[in-house]
Amino acid sequence: MTRIFGGFALIEEHELIDVFIGVDVGKSDHHAVALDRSGKKLLDKALPQDEAKLKEIIRSLTRHGRVLFVVDQPATIGALPVAVAQAAGILVGYLPGLAMRRIADLHPGEAKTDARDAYIIAEAARTMPHTLSSVEVADEQVAELSMLCGFDDDLAKQATAASNRIRGLLTQIHPALERVIGPHLDHQAMPELLAKYPTPAALRRAGHTRVETLLRKHAPRAGTRWAAEVFAALDEQTVIVSGTGAASIVLPQLARMLAQTRTARAEVLERVEAIVEAHPLHALLTSLPAVGVRTEARILTEVTGKEFKTAGHLGSYAGLAPVTWRSGTSIRGDHSSRKGNKILKRALFLSAFAALKDPASRAYYDRKRAEGKRHNQAVIALARRRCNVLFAMLRDGTIYHAQETQAA
Repeated sequence: MTRIFGGFALIEEHELIDVFIGVDVGKSDHHAVALDRSGKKLLDKALPQDEAKLKEIIRSLTRHGRVLFVVDQPATIGALPVAVAQAAGILVGYLPGLAMRRIADLHPGEAKTDARDAYIIAEAARTMPHTLSSVEVADEQVAELSMLCGFDDDLAKQATAASNRIRGLLTQIHPALERVIGPHLDHQAMPELLAKYPTPAALRRAGHTRVETLLRKHAPRAGTRWAAEVFAALDEQTVIVSGTGAASIVLPQLARMLAQTRTARAEVLERVEAIVEAHPLHALLTSLPAVGVRTEARILTEVTGKEFKTAGHLGSYAGLAPVTWRSGTSIRGDHSSRKGNKILKRALFLSAFAALKDPASRAYYDRKRAEGKRHNQAVIALARRRCNVLFAMLRDGTIYHAQETQAA
């Protein structure tokens, strides 16, 4: 049986800890404060982002007994301290930022310094172990997926920004042309067209034959139709709008940027697909309808190594659990949570929306719509239900079976 949930019980281990190290991580330097079980300071100093120095500090504190190493950021700038601590074989914990800020309000003073933050982290580790989250040794596949998915998200934003900018410029200089080109910018043919013939004048000079040839090269089926629509749109406007000359410089750059970004996304997706297909949970996760490569990757990066006792805990973590608002008789109702892991929530929401083609999912969605829920509410309810199924699949290591799920 394969499990995705993991993590050590920090509360159970807490009684065995002798030294609590709190580290406020930074880009070039960290600050560490170490306390013993009685609260006495054993260390209070700045640390460079350097493996040898980190090892030296950890080695000097292990002579006092068993150590718990707690950071305020386990990834990015905190990745090296966490990796060094894990390599040394000591327990590693993570104090979430919101919990840290609330705990900071319990301490005197309003100063915001690295030394104070490190002390608060160490004190929280010593006195409030329930506020900590575990940090597991990173799975190499999951670590690589996390980096690639983050880069893919950045590329997606860049592609959207470039596409919107292109449509905005086309709307400014030739609205009729934008109505033809804009809706098809997600196809490779249109950025290639704009990179070569960026303005109405350039398109007219090229002529119908050349434009059709270029479009058919990248879109064999739609190229002829799109060329006809482009020249029909050109005939709708004879005046030249101010700024068209500058657009002839900007549009080709934006078009090439959009094409390059989409090429980069395709390369990243190819690598992500290779990783998820090699993962032991690939067959299990993809057995659930509408779980594709990107959704599977996000489930692996956002759920692996975390501990969820029930499906409700997983749903709450994903921000899919409904929140009840009640205040006397004036405010009543259940609403979607605004908290939770937004990356996982978005992945599960989009997956639920795609799952509407599945008969069982569609039936559940239609039932929620019949109860008076709006479209988004019904999709979120479906995502929450699929979250329960996903939890059971991961807990038991079993693939999805539609008939058994419907019967349950």
